[in-house]
Amino acid sequence: MILTQCRRTMLSPAFSACRRSISTLPNNPHIYVHPQSPTVNVLSFLPTSPPTGSLAIGVTSQIPPTPDSLRENQSFMKVLQSVIREHATKDPEVVGQAQAYASSAGSSLGSGGVFFPQSQHKRSKRRGGGASTGGDGAGGASAQGGAGGAGRGGYIHVSDQRNPPDYGRISWPEDIFGSLEVDAAGNFVGEHGSYQESGTYRCVTREGILGLSPYLRERLIERLKQLEAEKGQ
Repeated sequence: MILTQCRRTMLSPAFSACRRSISTLPNNPHIYVHPQSPTVNVLSFLPTSPPTGSLAIGVTSQIPPTPDSLRENQSFMKVLQSVIREHATKDPEVVGQAQAYASSAGSSLGSGGVFFPQSQHKRSKRRGGGASTGGDGAGGASAQGGAGGAGRGGYIHVSDQRNPPDYGRISWPEDIFGSLEVDAAGNFVGEHGSYQESGTYRCVTREGILGLSPYLRERLIERLKQLEAEKGQ
């Protein structure tokens, strides 16, 4: 696909940009690296070269990016949050999390726990054992009397998958996109689950860069392609 794009633009001013090698991040094969200079790299979910700046994740001086090297693109972050707001309640993994909240075993499954791949060893280096409390995350279901519904409604988190929480724990605030409200039966409350952006999410942490579930990633790329097409008209 990238080679085809390059051939189509061989006679255009963009040819020099297209000649640059386009690769993906070693820790996330869904994110393309668009080198602009030896110290400037544009990161994007789209392979189009040259990249559309307003739709890029951000700019980094290092590959892989670090929390200090990446400058987040706030326009992209707004698109990301709008996609999560619109589609999170249809994500199979989030739906499963809501059902676990309402189940009799919900309190042991946690806010995202068994519905994400486990990473016990890595996680244990950053956090000790014990029950989840409000002190290790951004509140929500498992921080407010346990993750199980217990006959009451509550909240579950939509979280980044780069650093899955331990069994029965919630994600770090920097990994939480936002929260959804569910009732005692595990149904989402209000339009789009009354989604609330966390305000604490970071694109890059020591654990890696933005990692979405397959469903949400597909929806995000669809939106970005749509916006890219609109800008090209």
